[in-house]
Amino acid sequence: MTKITIKKTKNGDYAGFTCEGHAGFADKGEDIICAAISILTINLENSLALLVKEPMEVVENEENGLISVDFTKSPSEKSKLLMESYILGISEIFNKYGKRYVQLEFEEV
Repeated sequence: MTKITIKKTKNGDYAGFTCEGHAGFADKGEDIICAAISILTINLENSLALLVKEPMEVVENEENGLISVDFTKSPSEKSKLLMESYILGISEIFNKYGKRYVQLEFEEV
C-alpha cells in the first residue's frame, strides 16, 4: 500500500507531504497505481523545486518508495496551488482503486 500524508499547520497552511510504500497492485514494472502515484509525486517535488523554487527539505529512499518534503517557510500561493493539484490527482486514484492500494490522510503538524 502507498500511504500519502499531507501535512498542514494549525492555521491550515501546507507544511509538506510524505509519500511512502508501494501500491502492490501488480508486479514491479507492471504496477499502474504505483506508477501514477510516483509520477504525480515526483512531478510535484520537481515543480516545487524548479518552477517555484520553494525552500524545502527533501528526503528520498527509492527502496522504500519514500519521498518526504517539508517546507522550511510558509509556502507561496503557487506552491499551494501545486499541492491542491497533487491532492486532486491522488484523490482520483484513491477513488478509483480504493483503500486497498492507496491511503490518503491529512496530518496537523
